[in-house]
Amino acid sequence: MNRIDCDAAAALIEPLTELVVQAGLAILAVNRGTMTTDGKADGSPVTEADLAADRVIAAGLARLLPEIQTLSEERTRLAQLPATSSFFLIDPLDGTKEFIAGRNEFTVNLALVTDGVPLLGIVGAPALGLIWRGLVGRGAERLIISSGAASSPVPIHTRTMPVAGKPWVAAVSRSHGDERTEAFIDSRPGAVRKTTGSAVKFCRVAEGEVDIYPRLSHTCEWDVAAGHALVTAAGGRITDAKGAALRFGVGRDEFIVPEFIAWGDPAAAALQ
Repeated sequence: MNRIDCDAAAALIEPLTELVVQAGLAILAVNRGTMTTDGKADGSPVTEADLAADRVIAAGLARLLPEIQTLSEERTRLAQLPATSSFFLIDPLDGTKEFIAGRNEFTVNLALVTDGVPLLGIVGAPALGLIWRGLVGRGAERLIISSGAASSPVPIHTRTMPVAGKPWVAAVSRSHGDERTEAFIDSRPGAVRKTTGSAVKFCRVAEGEVDIYPRLSHTCEWDVAAGHALVTAAGGRITDAKGAALRFGVGRDEFIVPEFIAWGDPAAAALQ
């Protein structure tokens, strides 16, 4: 089975959620004060925690679905692109800078991409005790994690765009500001910025806490795919700055996503 459709993905939600939980526990087991930190070729940091979470996910996916290709930030050298049919796209620890700084807004991102489009996304925030997950066409939900066990899921949904005279609320990065993004937010008079780390920004859009999350500078596919599926499943939409859809696993240099906007209300994307 090299192509996973919505029905097959639905049967994978629970075991994949458990993998994200276990990867989160592996991160929390690392002592931030004494851990080893190295630099990648692009200058970004990688820690013991990144690698520990990646090992958990790699072993779990190999056990669950060994025939499905995986693309992890920590194992890009093994990627065979362009990807065909279905593949897993993983960031074992998104927000490594937040993690190193001692903050709690770091995540484990796991996405299932089929035919170039994220179909299922799970974002775990182990230090916050939360998991968000969504399956496109089937909805999105949030779970509380305590002592490695998940609560009953609570459905979540994006919110409609602000009516005239009401301010937009935009999720913005603590570590990756840029002029184009700031100008885009400023084009909505009175916009309120909500600073948040890692893929938690997508989660805030998905659960209706913010209206929009723009990033008009480059990032990587593993930073975006799980949040893409989550926001879409919750009723939102992800586009580029011109309103076009994003595609994943197509073999871009360095797995770059040049830009994206996560819209809580798809109608807002049509009006940009």
